[in-house]
Amino acid sequence: MIEFKDVTIRRGPRALVDEASFSFGVRHKVGLTGANGCGKSSLLAVIKGELEADMGEVKYPADWVLAHVAQETPNSDMPALEYVLQGDAEFMDVKAKIALSEAGDSNALGQLHAQFESIGGYAAESRASALLNGLGFSTEQMTHGVNTFSGGWRMRLTLAQALMCRSDLLLLDEPTNHLDLDAVFWLQAWLERYAGTLILISH
Repeated sequence: MIEFKDVTIRRGPRALVDEASFSFGVRHKVGLTGANGCGKSSLLAVIKGELEADMGEVKYPADWVLAHVAQETPNSDMPALEYVLQGDAEFMDVKAKIALSEAGDSNALGQLHAQFESIGGYAAESRASALLNGLGFSTEQMTHGVNTFSGGWRMRLTLAQALMCRSDLLLLDEPTNHLDLDAVFWLQAWLERYAGTLILISH
């Protein structure tokens, strides 16, 4: 469960959110709507820990993995597919440990490979490719460096990276802004299947 208790968020003298208390449970999908400047993005920033509420608190289980779309995409020559794979932090961590242990203790290496299999590591690239394909990237484009894409396509990359995370709580702020209609329909279907708790901002 995620719980908001007497949360107040101010911008100067104006209260964007005023002593709000509400909660919702695991796997709930919640939409936040409203005019620009009414506090929707500020509320997500409080959940992410980027902004402190003026009053009250937001609580959710400490072991929950939180995913959100990065505000900026790095100017990197990293291939698009590799960039999206970075969204699965546990996959990247175990993969790196395997690479470091190749010439080491065979028992430890065996345990790492078992962990890699248990987290779906062998299917990670296929999962990342499916996300990119759904968001409109061709197979060839997946090999191109991040810095070769325009701003709108970079936003698609950061969205794919957030979806790659095996999260318990997913925060999306206007995720369809840079998507064409086919990608919007694909994202809608993906979010319907998402097994965690979703908070999505839309006008």
